[in-house]
Amino acid sequence: MKIVVAEKISASAVDLLREPRWVVITPDNMEGGLGAQLESADALIVRSAVQVNAELLSKARKLRVIGRAGVGVDNIDLDPATRQGIAVMNTPGANAVAVAEHTLAMMLVMARHLCRANDLMHCGKWEKKSLQGTELRAKTLGIVGLGRVGMEVARRARAFEMEIVGHDPFVSVVVAKEQGIRMASLEELYAAADYVTLHVGLTPQTTEMINAETIRKMRRGVRLVNCARGELIDEAALAQAVKQGQVAGAALDVFAEEPLKNSPLASLDNVILTPHIGGSTFEAQEAVGYQIALQVKEYLKSGVIQNAVNVPSVSHDEFVELQPYIVLAEKLGSFLAQVSEGALEEISLRYSGHIAEWKTDLIRNAAIKGILNEALEEKANLVNAAAIAASRGLRVHEARKAKTSTGGAGSVLSIVMKTQTEEHMVKGAVLHGQTPRLLHVDGIEVEAPLERNLIFLSNRDVPGVIGKVGTILGDHKINIADFSLGRRTGNGPAGKREAIAVVHVDGTVPDRVLAALRKVPAIARAKAIRLT
Repeated sequence: MKIVVAEKISASAVDLLREPRWVVITPDNMEGGLGAQLESADALIVRSAVQVNAELLSKARKLRVIGRAGVGVDNIDLDPATRQGIAVMNTPGANAVAVAEHTLAMMLVMARHLCRANDLMHCGKWEKKSLQGTELRAKTLGIVGLGRVGMEVARRARAFEMEIVGHDPFVSVVVAKEQGIRMASLEELYAAADYVTLHVGLTPQTTEMINAETIRKMRRGVRLVNCARGELIDEAALAQAVKQGQVAGAALDVFAEEPLKNSPLASLDNVILTPHIGGSTFEAQEAVGYQIALQVKEYLKSGVIQNAVNVPSVSHDEFVELQPYIVLAEKLGSFLAQVSEGALEEISLRYSGHIAEWKTDLIRNAAIKGILNEALEEKANLVNAAAIAASRGLRVHEARKAKTSTGGAGSVLSIVMKTQTEEHMVKGAVLHGQTPRLLHVDGIEVEAPLERNLIFLSNRDVPGVIGKVGTILGDHKINIADFSLGRRTGNGPAGKREAIAVVHVDGTVPDRVLAALRKVPAIARAKAIRLT
């Protein structure tokens, strides 16, 4: 295993990555440059300086994961990474305390005019009267976004005896109340707050959410803090509002263009500007470096995907629970692809029982992976499977049926694969905690192991088929390990009903054996299935 650490992270983080037979490349031993090192790398760790673009990724033939020691991933081109099946992870929350403290520091600087006081003192001026400030106590703080940083800000603001109003559509009123936060709409928050602080991600909905219109909704004399993303604020509108006195002060650590250039805010005395240092503390840098090293190591060793930005993330415990069903889904998908004929059009999945309540994205991707990898040169994995399917115009549907109190089978995964010429459905389950088993094929119950070499047979339900199959396999020196039978229930006439068999054999099945099986008059279909 080879890990390239392209930028400096803490020594403890690098030490965590050192394992027997693992190679760790750091900036101190980057012989030949980053591009050359990436050709044989399994993992890449960066901070914010290295630009991981499509050109660089084209050299990374083996790369499985990119770890960003920090929150933003603007320096990583996600589309080509996803297409190449590379998981991209960041470290949200590792610097939450640092950013929260910086937010409170910004508020205190504005409330007590600390920057101007410092400048005056260095100029030899003692101007106490002009520096009279205000207290944070009893002021209303509006927090937009109650993720890790927003919650840390709220905890510290309570110590200053501030009233806290929050807005976050993904946080329940109960959770907010436990933290002493009154939830409100954005309009209510703007109208009530003496201070507004932003802690949301950048989306089409949040881009320039602070603009001329929203500023007019705020209390006159409001003070604004942004330690999240520069693009959240229309800087020209904010500068105009500061000049007009609608906004009494602003404190910004992030900007739409970094480093800051030609900003209308730079010339305003009551606007505090810092160069994106909210998370830049010794403790935070230690934490983000160690956290990303831990996540990358966990992914390389066991496949656990945490804090990924281009693939669903799960905790270690969740992954342990999901893993047998991920294996089941891939095997069912592979089985379907090898049984079916014709150009693929649609994939449908149904989750029944306990798994219907889980995060099933990785199970879905595993099923798609199993289907696509039987035919495509472009190999799919848990990261890029859905993206490859979408790029090829394949329709993927999901449905859920939660476990009922009446019992029944535990968790069952059903997959339907539709091609231009036919449609097949399989059902499977995990037995004894780890063993993937086939339960149904096209509505016919047949329990069989999903492993190694199988022969799938579809035939008319007439006497003598089993014997003829056994004879043919015996003549070709193929040993039968398991023979599973099923037939469609109903009252159809003898010889007209459909039956199937899944034969688990030792070794691969040559084409001549399949040809011999197909010559049996009752056998309509004979397929060799190889499951890895």
